[in-house]
Amino acid sequence: MSNSVFAPPSQPSRVAGPPPKRKRDWRLVGAVTAGVLVVGVLGSACHATGTAGGSATGASGDAKAGGRTGTVPHLIGMGLQSAQNAAQKQGFHSLKSHDSLGRNRHQILDRDWKVCSQNVKAGTTASTDTQLDFGAVKLDETCPAKDQSAPTAAGRTMPDFKGKSVNTARTALGSSTSITVKDASGKGRYVLVESNWQVCSQKPPTGTRLSGQPVGFSAVKFGESCP
Repeated sequence: MSNSVFAPPSQPSRVAGPPPKRKRDWRLVGAVTAGVLVVGVLGSACHATGTAGGSATGASGDAKAGGRTGTVPHLIGMGLQSAQNAAQKQGFHSLKSHDSLGRNRHQILDRDWKVCSQNVKAGTTASTDTQLDFGAVKLDETCPAKDQSAPTAAGRTMPDFKGKSVNTARTALGSSTSITVKDASGKGRYVLVESNWQVCSQKPPTGTRLSGQPVGFSAVKFGESCP
C-alpha cells in the first residue's frame, strides 16, 4: 500500500491577522498617573522651598555683609557687669575692659569694678560688630580725670614709667627683659603684687636706647609717697 493513503489530511494554513487586543489594567494606569502627579507636586514644593531658602540666605548674607546696627547705651557709672549686660541687650557682644588708673590690673570679677569711660560715645549708632572698651576702677576707687589705657610696647627707647605701676612697666618692656624691683621706702618689703606698686625711679633713665640690657625699678605702694 501506498503511504499516501494513511497520510493525515493536510491542515489549512492560518491567515495572519492583527494580534489580539490586550485589556488595559485601568487600576495600574491610575496608580502610575497618581505617582507622577505626586512626584510633580513634591518637585514643585522642593523648588519653592529652595527658592524661599535661597532668598532667606541672601537676606541673611546681605544683613551680615551690611552689618546690623544698634545704639550704644550710656554705661559710665554702672557696675562693669551691669554695663556689659546692658551692652549685650543692645546687640553688642564684642566687649573688653581695662584699668582706668593705668595699673594694668585684670578685671577678674566684673562685679567688683565700675565703669569710668567708654570708647564709643553714648547714643552713637554703630555696627553691632563694634568692640566696646570700658575703662574701669574698683568700686572703692575714684575715676581718674583722664583715662589711662592699657600699656603699649616700649619700643627702642626707655619710656618714663615714674608714677605708673610696676606691672605696667613690665608689660611694656616685654617678657624677655630682665627686671629687678626694690622697695624704695627702705623697709625691705617684697614686691609681690606689682599692680599695687608704683615706680619711683628707673634705670636706665628715660630716653635711653634699649638693647637688651637689664632694667631696675624702685617702687612704693600706691597711696605712699616716693622718697
